[in-house]
Amino acid sequence: MKLDSYWNDTAPVFAPKPAELPASADVVIVGGGFTGLSAAHSLAKTGANVVLLEAGARVANEASGRNGGHVNNGLSVDYLDAAEKYGTQLARTWYHEFDAAVDTVERLVAQEQIDCAFRRCGKLKLATKPAHYEALSRSGERMLREVDADVEVLDASQVRAEIDSDRYQGGLLQKKSAQMHMGQFAAGLAQAAERNGAQIHLNTPVQRLQRIGRSRAHQVVTPRGTVRADQVLLATGATQHGNYQTFGWLRRRLVGIGSFLIVTAPLGPELARSLLAGSRNYVTVANIHNYFRLTPDHRLVFGGRARFAVSNPTSDQKSGAILRQALAEVFPQLADIGIDYCWGGLVDMSQDRLPHAGERDGLFYSMGYSGHGVQMSVHMGQRMAESMLGNAVANPWRDRPWPAIPGHFGPPWFLPAVGLYFRIKDKLS
Repeated sequence: MKLDSYWNDTAPVFAPKPAELPASADVVIVGGGFTGLSAAHSLAKTGANVVLLEAGARVANEASGRNGGHVNNGLSVDYLDAAEKYGTQLARTWYHEFDAAVDTVERLVAQEQIDCAFRRCGKLKLATKPAHYEALSRSGERMLREVDADVEVLDASQVRAEIDSDRYQGGLLQKKSAQMHMGQFAAGLAQAAERNGAQIHLNTPVQRLQRIGRSRAHQVVTPRGTVRADQVLLATGATQHGNYQTFGWLRRRLVGIGSFLIVTAPLGPELARSLLAGSRNYVTVANIHNYFRLTPDHRLVFGGRARFAVSNPTSDQKSGAILRQALAEVFPQLADIGIDYCWGGLVDMSQDRLPHAGERDGLFYSMGYSGHGVQMSVHMGQRMAESMLGNAVANPWRDRPWPAIPGHFGPPWFLPAVGLYFRIKDKLS
């Protein structure tokens, strides 16, 4: 069993063109995940001099390359809850932005001819309890009326027809969702950004950002030298690279919550089809939930918040054991299947579980995707590029308040208590 992301291990490694760090740039992007790569691609196409700085040894090596492989439409919170809290008009606008985000990924894949097994498959949200099914039904009915004519509520027999498991009471199908190979997409997007003129520098952590006067320009200090940037975009997510003095404002507003995954040995096409005849993206409705899908080589990717802990080799192995047990409970026929991959990553969770993007003290930022970041990160890279070029209304999350999380000053010391709270909440729901 490899303690490594299946997506990164089975994709070509992007190697940027060797280059010295320039003394100046129109834009410096901090972070080589999907947000940063997408923004670099979009800005470079306009002719801007773009420099992307990634602290790690490869692009998309954190959340962008360590997720479940889903490209889902639908809000990162329940639509009904969002409509009641923020109003129908705003909830509808945000919902359609997630639709547009899937379209953005599909468009980039087609335009840049990225070979990443992208396909529209739909997402099926699964209810494990009658109360969950009732909630999904209410939400689905309102979504049909107000925001999405392509959703469908499935009863237990309809779900059983495409999932060979008796655990589910029904589900909500959102048909616009897609899936792809994350590592292949990352490599293809990085190549496209570089092909259009962006410079990508790996192993180049940002140590300090020093604003020049009251302008948007900054001195970006790294171990390899300093770059003067007219504009800076922070696309770091929940990364722990960089010091607290530089990134503390963001870290007080994001909680890096571990999400963990296992990937089975190849099942073969017949067994794979018998388990998941619909071959969609699947996610259970719970605070501590599971999500799964098949890969093109007929493996099962099975993930979830097995433990409220950060990712490291020891934590990943413990979480892998929990996930293997959960997999056997959902699919008893896989109780003895081999597990080839196990890994974890950090979800950049905001307090309201919605993205946050904008400008503060001359720095642009986009993050807080809260577990729904694949499509939205790619989309927001494009949107923030437009915003930085002067079209502020391109940012759908602009002008949203983003207060600090009380008691949170960096390392999430409170995660065990949060995990206990959600487990109790799931049991009582």
